[in-house]
Amino acid sequence: MQVIASYSIKGGVGKTAAIVNLAHVAAQAGARVLLWDIDPQGAASFYFRIKPRVKGGSRQLLRKRDVDPAIKGSDFERLDILPADFSYRYFDLQLEEAGKPRRRIGQILDPLADQYDIVLLDCPPSISLLSESIFRAADALLVPVIPTPLSARTLEQLVSFSGSPKFGKAEILPFFSLADRRKKLHREAMQELPAQWPGLFLNTVIANSSIVEQMGIRRAPVPAYAPASPPAKAYAALLEEIILRLAAKAKTSG
Repeated sequence: MQVIASYSIKGGVGKTAAIVNLAHVAAQAGARVLLWDIDPQGAASFYFRIKPRVKGGSRQLLRKRDVDPAIKGSDFERLDILPADFSYRYFDLQLEEAGKPRRRIGQILDPLADQYDIVLLDCPPSISLLSESIFRAADALLVPVIPTPLSARTLEQLVSFSGSPKFGKAEILPFFSLADRRKKLHREAMQELPAQWPGLFLNTVIANSSIVEQMGIRRAPVPAYAPASPPAKAYAALLEEIILRLAAKAKTSG
């Protein structure tokens, strides 16, 4: 089972859109997929028409370490959702109370290894104790980066933190999101940032698109309503790149 977290310190970068579409693409390709919407805002749950509520909330998940009763089926085969809950806003405090907080998310996910091939996490935009627990549980952090200085700055903060013992094993996989090649600033950033971090950025670019913006109206992943569109093809390419990068890492470490 691979655990991939869509994560950014900065909000509004296309984090949820990416993980929702990747979940759909992976399930359509035959993988058994669980998407855990850890963001209390519940946007991923909204896109999949799932009520953002977990009985007992975050405290119940941490205490029981049993997420099965909370998992919901989606409208798509092989794709399940562990919904958001507004109580997730207390995750940091409850992780501290639970003990061994940086291991807790991994302990919750470990029993799911026989049920799912891929677990995708939609994370809140913050750097916190919950983030550190996610870093330790994840095989990869998928990091959307808008080609602007502020978004690049948050990537720099994350890369810097990755050198900490608290970070864990996660592979940082940034990619350009909401990109607009008509803008000089975006074009320059898309050249400069990969040169600044050689080999770090994924090649796939998710362009700023009205087709992606329609997700909020249609409440569905892009490939479900526009399967032949450039964004749908881009998300499929993004998933393929992630899998190849993780396979290469496993081969090197093995």
